[in-house]
Amino acid sequence: MASALVVGGTGFVGRHAVADLLEHGYDVTAFSRRRRDSSDSWDAVTHVEVDRTDAEAFRAAVHRTDPDVVLDCALFHPDHARSAVETFADVDAYVYVSSGGVYARDDVPKRESVTPLHSFSSDHADDDTMASYGPRKAECDRIVTRAAEDGVAATSVRPTMVYGPKSLDGLAGSASGSVSWAPDRPGIQNHHEYWIHRVDEYDRVVVPGDGTAIWHRVYVEDVASALRIVAEEGAPGEAYNVADRLVLTMEDVVALVAETLDTSVEVVHASRRELEAVGLTPDDFVLYHHLGRNYPHVLSTCKLAALGWDSTPVEVAMERTVEDALASDRDGKAFDPGRAAEERFLDSIAE
Repeated sequence: MASALVVGGTGFVGRHAVADLLEHGYDVTAFSRRRRDSSDSWDAVTHVEVDRTDAEAFRAAVHRTDPDVVLDCALFHPDHARSAVETFADVDAYVYVSSGGVYARDDVPKRESVTPLHSFSSDHADDDTMASYGPRKAECDRIVTRAAEDGVAATSVRPTMVYGPKSLDGLAGSASGSVSWAPDRPGIQNHHEYWIHRVDEYDRVVVPGDGTAIWHRVYVEDVASALRIVAEEGAPGEAYNVADRLVLTMEDVVALVAETLDTSVEVVHASRRELEAVGLTPDDFVLYHHLGRNYPHVLSTCKLAALGWDSTPVEVAMERTVEDALASDRDGKAFDPGRAAEERFLDSIAE
């Protein structure tokens, strides 16, 4: 039986990666800084509490684990990337979870070896904000690529915005989830929960623009399977985008949520000027464009598909996401632009 180590194994993507590896016969160890929930069952997983910023303790834990495969779901700084490719230099496969946020140009779609990455400077090194997230992750990509040139079996997987159920029976009951960079940074509540609860609670919802804004998404279980497939079939030094094979507009997402809830909802479009009249902007609505830019955020997934990967049908993915969101106490209110302001807009167009 092959052994696998998931760094960040109690995070959103990490927990699903652990589950996927177990399902495919791996002996799994999960590293995390702390156990998220003392009630979690880890009977099938070796769980090690260790912080990668403690380099000595981290290397000692890796040495004791001696994994064949490493999926690194918790790498955000170039210094840690340099340490990782050295620490995991002898494993059969090291897969770094990068981000669709590494791309510096709004190509449609963004392709792994074509679209340029963000540049990195010393100003980014000490900046832990979202403003430097893309450049930091891009520099980690370059470090992984150079390590492969030196013989390390290292690859990168670049997810776009991750969604899906956060609860995972037997591995993590109540841990919070993530999306990334607004495509993929762990620790941010899932954007879809806002729209799920909006559609569940109201029969009219405001969607900015004409509803055609595109922010490519990826179902979390598909990220997990992509990591394993790249570890098994990927070429060292290569990067692989991962995203739903079907690209949905913002209005498509709202309609899919309504269909999943077996309800109907009236989508009311609002221009920037109309929203500003009630104290809102289009960027106040999650899933609106790609950080408010004029171009859709779309990733090519042909390279990953060539390895035998495919995505879950969006209807199935949304059904699981909705079921989990409604069963939890998470309501997406962190992203709420303010229903009172929306009501003012709705009232104004009804006059």
